[in-house]
Amino acid sequence: MTSMIAHIRRRQRVLRAAIEYKKDFEAWEESCVPSYCHPNPAAAYVSWLRLFAAADLSKRVGPPARRALDFGSSIGELGHLLPNTAKYDFIEELDAAAEFLIEQLPDARRTTLEGALQGSYDRIFAIDSLEHNASYRALLTTLITKLAPGGVFILSGPTENRLYKLGRKIAGFEGHYHETNIHAIEAAAGEMMSRLAVKTILPIAPLFRVTAWTAK
Repeated sequence: MTSMIAHIRRRQRVLRAAIEYKKDFEAWEESCVPSYCHPNPAAAYVSWLRLFAAADLSKRVGPPARRALDFGSSIGELGHLLPNTAKYDFIEELDAAAEFLIEQLPDARRTTLEGALQGSYDRIFAIDSLEHNASYRALLTTLITKLAPGGVFILSGPTENRLYKLGRKIAGFEGHYHETNIHAIEAAAGEMMSRLAVKTILPIAPLFRVTAWTAK
């Protein structure tokens, strides 16, 4: 816990100094940067907890992560939690976020859905990204082809329950860009893959679900 808090505080200092997300809030709202740096410690902690949960599942399930693909990576905070030995490829539409990511992780490689290597990734992460797409089923179908044999696909997304929506409103995030929720995404994933593990954030009234999958 101590090391987690220290990591969060260290990265928050970097983000607050380098990214002017308050000036251009709409551009950065769905990047998670305002969430990571939220003045309410509880709101910020929940945002970071998804990344730690995904990284923990990655360590516990499947073969070692030698090459990872981060779909919808934003500024790539997940990459700071993966083993240094893992090659880190990412897909991100927002150029400002991708440029910052590469400044922070110079060995990272930006790619596209089409350009990502077929059958090569021991880990694929889609952390709070697929719910922004009405075509999430098609995206899942394509992303699965990028998994190496025995590779693990880690999903995270909001439950969109009442508590989640209330918390989002209290935190000041008025925009709503989600096309679906994690339950629908997991249902689609279950048609194509086998679920290996699940974590919920928070456990009593889940705001997010983080799950690990492998190809059938």
